[in-house]
Amino acid sequence: MRAKRIFAIIVGCLCSIASAQPIAWQPWSPDVFKQGAREHKFVLLDLGTQWCHWCHVMDVQTYADPTVQRLIAEKYIAVRADADATPDLADRYEDYGWPATVVFNSSAGEIAKRQGFLSPKEMSSMLQAIIDDPTPGPSVRPADKIQYSDQNALSETVQEELVQRHVTTYDTEKGAWGHGQKFLDWNSVEWAMRQSAADANEEHMARQTLDQQLHLLDPAWGGVYQYSTDDDWIHPHFEKIMQMQAEDLRIYSLAYAKWHDASHLNAAEAIHHFLIRFLHGEDGAFYASQDADLVDGVHSADYFKLSDAERTAQGIPHVDTHQYARENGWAIAGLAELYDASGDQAALSEATTAAKWVCDHRSIPGGGFKHDENSSSGPYLGDTLAMGQAFLELYTAAADRIWLTRATQAADFISAHFLPTGIPGVMTADVHDSQLFGPQQEFDENVEAARWANLLSQYSGRDSDKALAQTAMRYLATPAVALSRKVDIAGVLLANDESATPALHIAIVGSKSDSSAASLFQTALAFPTTYKRVEWYDPAEGPLLNSDVQYPKLPKPAAFVCTGTSCSRPAPTPDDLKHRLQRVKN
Repeated sequence: MRAKRIFAIIVGCLCSIASAQPIAWQPWSPDVFKQGAREHKFVLLDLGTQWCHWCHVMDVQTYADPTVQRLIAEKYIAVRADADATPDLADRYEDYGWPATVVFNSSAGEIAKRQGFLSPKEMSSMLQAIIDDPTPGPSVRPADKIQYSDQNALSETVQEELVQRHVTTYDTEKGAWGHGQKFLDWNSVEWAMRQSAADANEEHMARQTLDQQLHLLDPAWGGVYQYSTDDDWIHPHFEKIMQMQAEDLRIYSLAYAKWHDASHLNAAEAIHHFLIRFLHGEDGAFYASQDADLVDGVHSADYFKLSDAERTAQGIPHVDTHQYARENGWAIAGLAELYDASGDQAALSEATTAAKWVCDHRSIPGGGFKHDENSSSGPYLGDTLAMGQAFLELYTAAADRIWLTRATQAADFISAHFLPTGIPGVMTADVHDSQLFGPQQEFDENVEAARWANLLSQYSGRDSDKALAQTAMRYLATPAVALSRKVDIAGVLLANDESATPALHIAIVGSKSDSSAASLFQTALAFPTTYKRVEWYDPAEGPLLNSDVQYPKLPKPAAFVCTGTSCSRPAPTPDDLKHRLQRVKN
């Protein structure tokens, strides 16, 4: 009898191994749920990215496991989606990080949601448990009903709570906000920079974090690693994704303009060099990311210790050459900020070329942008919003009115496609399109929309732009939304602060062919504030879009500094302009 049992076990194992086969991944589509209903199967979504180390490890370990393969083949439709390519899914499951594993029933109802790497044992156990009992697990909870604010600003109580969190969540020993993962939270640093003139502790927090973030700057190639684990700055994850590059570039440029610390400019230039060498196409547009691994699933710490020549001899980590509108918008804005702070003409030229490429290859009627060349879904808010931000940055940097026109067209597209009926906020996807889950508000995108549309309204003078900013701000002002995060909360403070006061307005009046006017304009661009409206009014081009200030006719170029209640006397030289700006600053 014992021999028969052993034989049966061996036969069972052999049958299990024989029935296992490589997983037949399908792309994300509503059709997979129809297939699941026909075949009486669940839908397993593997949501990751091309640059994600643990996604690769899942591939070579978990999804290569015979038991996992057998269970998926028997009872699941296996679906794989790239989070960078599908912003609607990325926004929906961003709290689960990459890889995210989500299991649905054939009616698209969620059964389980898991975060990060799952070992073969964990995965097979979950798959079998769902087969045995498909009742939604504890990770699936109904969404909370939100009573939205009827105000376009934070209440005093909520604002005080957020300011307190900004201070108390700061790691005074190691820098940055929060513990566990270390990275440059750009909104927190920007808020600290804004408060630093009146608060020495805020300056300390900003500068300490900027200094510590230098540990995540690749010493051989430039560019910044995504973050460091182990609650320190010396255990980096080596992927280099566009948003981190662009935002770090922007913040280091702002910091250099403010404090003239050479290390800040060096960091910005190192990121710039990485972008041009590794994430810049021959056509002038930018790619999405560089992988963390040289070999999929193999940690690359030793590789990234090598010199440029030693790395190159072994090969270059994979670059995701998708040219998304959103990622290009981020890069353009960062490069424009570098130009403002340093006068780097190459950065402005590269930003302009990329913007023209996106307009030629990703535009859709009405002023919006598609995500990729062959996007099967969308449009998504993130693409048009990022390009709208890029256009406004380019208009500020280059004073070319075509970019302000483009920015207002982007705002019109957002208002037409991403504003829901009856509730505040801006939605991640088109509210008019039939979608599997339906669009939703995403926190960070509403922060960006509120800030951008508010500043745009001051350049344009249009009520529609102000209304767009206000609906995003009303969503953010809802206490359940504003207080939903323990860290990364400074974006709400920035949006709220800006919505309450007009930006510092610096206007250069004079011909664009006059070198003295150009010097005044560059001085205005380099002034260290993160909330300003800089315009170059050349009377030969006709009135500005928002002619809220009437400037006198002058015999030679001059600059004017305006606040919400007054404008300065004309400043004819850069030194005069700096003096007037310093008085406003103080």
